[in-house]
Amino acid sequence: MAGLRLIVGLGNPGAEHAKTRHNAGFRFVDALAEKEGVRFGVEAKLFGETAKVHVAGQAIWLLKPSTYMNLSGKSVTAALRYWKIAPEEALLVHDELDLPPGAARLKFDGGHGGQNGLRDTIQLLGHGKFHRLRIGIGHPGHKDKVTPWVLGKPGKDDDILIGRAIDDAIAVLPLAVQGNFMDAMTRLHTQK
Repeated sequence: MAGLRLIVGLGNPGAEHAKTRHNAGFRFVDALAEKEGVRFGVEAKLFGETAKVHVAGQAIWLLKPSTYMNLSGKSVTAALRYWKIAPEEALLVHDELDLPPGAARLKFDGGHGGQNGLRDTIQLLGHGKFHRLRIGIGHPGHKDKVTPWVLGKPGKDDDILIGRAIDDAIAVLPLAVQGNFMDAMTRLHTQK
């Protein structure tokens, strides 16, 4: 399988959303950019902010859509077209209600599971054949509490666990970038 050329962090723009659970995807690409010592710059034609990092000797584009989460696909599809990147060479990083804080899981293809950024991207692409990195944020216990939960800020313990899951995922990223997704998954999914 082809390696990765684009990593998209899904989230909502604006300071008021910066530390929310829904912005786990932004947090991931921000952590990666910081680790590589690069800054994001605004790229109006891609409806987002971009940066370039090198992982496992490969140049990788990072993208943070400046659209709201439910319109993320506009930015994702613009970037794929502009950089001539196939969807299967892209990794979309997003918050995941069905995983506990501290868990991160890689996945290829499938539905959107109610995640609005994925929903919009799949609708615009016409398929879901791209990689996902699901960052666990836990579930509030009742569907009526989901919106305030994802748009809320995690408590201190959950925040630390989410940060650790992001670090664990960054640690296996070189394998994924080289197209070795099975090993990346095995290592990420079996971590203590």
